[in-house]
Amino acid sequence: MVTKSQDRRKVRLSRALGVALTPKAARYLEKRPYAPGEHGRTKRKADSDYAVRLREKQRLREQYGIREKQLVIQFNEARRKDGLTGENLVEQLEMRLDALVVRAGFARTTAQARQLVVHRHILVDGQLVDRPSFRVKPGQLIHVKPKSEGLEPFQVAAAGGHAEVLPPVPGYLEV
Repeated sequence: MVTKSQDRRKVRLSRALGVALTPKAARYLEKRPYAPGEHGRTKRKADSDYAVRLREKQRLREQYGIREKQLVIQFNEARRKDGLTGENLVEQLEMRLDALVVRAGFARTTAQARQLVVHRHILVDGQLVDRPSFRVKPGQLIHVKPKSEGLEPFQVAAAGGHAEVLPPVPGYLEV
């Protein structure tokens, strides 16, 4: 359960980064599309290259719900691979189990997806996995534990309740 102060923090952070981190933050971002705080409406000067990169890094961290150290590890792995580092990084972050649970429509937010994984409601190839950072390989099957199918979040997802707040399922996933 997200407390009011935690929810307020996500909305405020969403406005600061300019990206809706939760469905609720999207509504607030439409109403006030500027940064929070006393000087939020005024645009003083153009952001420096450093400011742009820092904001993008913070956006990635918050969007995927990971800590700085996890992001550094993922970045170093992405840098070692062939190709563009940025694309490799996003590809690795999208292979995480919690990200795929959101993309598949089982959860509305990354925080809810992490909770579902940690509370052992998600199976990968029939095996119980309780690590949100688990890297899913192509061809592996993600499904809900049979005993958990009756729970409210999964009933809402099965009825298509998240369809209005989540983007359509990406092409690399079959649901």
